[in-house]
Amino acid sequence: MNRRVSVILFSAFAIALVCSYLVYRVVGKRLIAVQHSTTRVVVAATDIKLGSVLRDVDLGTTEIAGNVPKGAITNTKDAVGRGVISNLYQGEPILDNRLAAVGSGGGLAATIGQGMRACAVKVDDVVGVAGFVTPGMRVDVLISGNPPGPVNPNEGTQVRTLLQNIQVLSAGTDIQKDDEGKAKPVQVVNLLVTPEQAEQLSLASNQTHIQLVLRNPLDTEVAQTHGSGMSNLFADKNVAAPGKPQSVAIRRSVPKPAARVFLIQVFNGSKRSDEKFVSEEK
Repeated sequence: MNRRVSVILFSAFAIALVCSYLVYRVVGKRLIAVQHSTTRVVVAATDIKLGSVLRDVDLGTTEIAGNVPKGAITNTKDAVGRGVISNLYQGEPILDNRLAAVGSGGGLAATIGQGMRACAVKVDDVVGVAGFVTPGMRVDVLISGNPPGPVNPNEGTQVRTLLQNIQVLSAGTDIQKDDEGKAKPVQVVNLLVTPEQAEQLSLASNQTHIQLVLRNPLDTEVAQTHGSGMSNLFADKNVAAPGKPQSVAIRRSVPKPAARVFLIQVFNGSKRSDEKFVSEEK
């Protein structure tokens, strides 16, 4: 073989060998960097229910490669003693926004968000076991009674929608649904409301009868209602509604001027006759 060709082939082989080695080094370093880029985060060692206070035995750790969830807790000391505001499941990373603020404890108080209030509403047995007063459901609050002030007395008892799309925070002493999601007989339901709504509910509970009605949790639209009175229930639906009053033109008669009468005496010899003539003025 030609010596010149041999030198070219040997040089090409050497260059290819050097390039392969460099590529191997670069790719190998990146693979090693990716394998070692993990973060240790705190996870739930068992299923933890809402309202519980975290203990050391409830927590564990695991390694997560790549990006970690936003707000993930990396130190168990930052989670111990804090209340759980939503259910946690075994192996799930514990996020800061799933726990109550430090020092707020557990139970019902831990589930109340900043600026919100838990207002207790007394319900009767029918409402209490109706099947929807379970934590997490959404309800509307209706009030019925006799409004004070100058209201039409013929309307009788009236009902109004006081609040809409209100979350049920707890039913009785339970802030968790049971395994089958069924309602239990309760006398008090806690609703998650604003301070202003809490004032309205407190006043309504003393002066009116409160009724809770279930709504779809995905339906967040506020319905525009005008309420209803007792007279509306007994109104005759077949009677047509009165139409708009029509204006009627009233014509006033103008008295005609009185006619003028002229008396003419006619003498014919010794005879006299009277003749009357009527003249109308225009």
